[in-house]
Amino acid sequence: MMKAIKVTGDSLTWEDCASYEELQADHVAIDVVWSAVNRADLMQRAGVYPPPPGASDILGLEVSGRIAAVGSAVTDFEPGDEVCALLTGGGYATKVAVPAVQVLPIPKGYSLEKAAAIPEVFATAWLNLYQEADLQPGERVLLHAAASGLGTAVIQIATAFGNPVFATAGGEGKLEVCRKLGATGTWNRKDGSFVEAVKSWGGVDMVLDPVGGSYIKDNQKVLSADGRIILIGLMGGRSAEVDLGLMLMKRHRLIGSTLRSRSVADKGRVMQALYRHVWPLLVAGQIEPTIDSTWPIEQVEEAMAHVADNKNTGKVLLRVGA
Repeated sequence: MMKAIKVTGDSLTWEDCASYEELQADHVAIDVVWSAVNRADLMQRAGVYPPPPGASDILGLEVSGRIAAVGSAVTDFEPGDEVCALLTGGGYATKVAVPAVQVLPIPKGYSLEKAAAIPEVFATAWLNLYQEADLQPGERVLLHAAASGLGTAVIQIATAFGNPVFATAGGEGKLEVCRKLGATGTWNRKDGSFVEAVKSWGGVDMVLDPVGGSYIKDNQKVLSADGRIILIGLMGGRSAEVDLGLMLMKRHRLIGSTLRSRSVADKGRVMQALYRHVWPLLVAGQIEPTIDSTWPIEQVEEAMAHVADNKNTGKVLLRVGA
């Protein structure tokens, strides 16, 4: 048995539930110490983002903790190792089983708390910046919802790899954090359209957009030839006006991207890229996850409301174990 958050209608309860039946050969079991809130959790709770087939229906897409057991084919980990992991689900629980390729040792010098803020947002950032958009040195990025956990990771990674960032967010306090993290252009979305500000900054080669809706048309207006819009969310709605003429003439690409539904092999490749390229920067203190607040797992409802109300700057963590 283990404990996990159960969703019943509009309520969340922390209660006993069955654990996994048998550990697969290529999996590890983790005793969870920290998990985190992601917008995907809010969407799943609302019934609009179901887990992929075969995945746990328990909320939670990332954890940190200690290896409890390893499958017969696993050679990289042993019980007691402190790790963080990218999940397809199951993080709001005291124990989780996950493919070993989605697990990494926590960066040297990091606490389990700090490490819990890494897997989902840094994996999403790397995937979309350097695999989907294939950013080249010097290319410029427009980032919306830039003060989120993902946004704060994107700013740091892109800046570290030579890609200037223009950040939009919904408040001057959030934009100040973005500037401190490395954004060289900023815009308060409450002041209206970002188009002229981004054009004055010099335009962009890539847009990372969790908003969609009316933002798509404005994204096109600031995008250079051969530019890419990577759509990762629908906070502004699922319908958009697209200027197909502009897309054709400037060879724009509009790419939909999600991480959760990708294969285990794909996720493993992303995690290994993080380990090679990003872990050294974390260890050196050149970049680090931005943590907004921590909550006991029993207060997950309040933590999720905090994210839903856009009150967070950086990651919102959940304390699960000791």
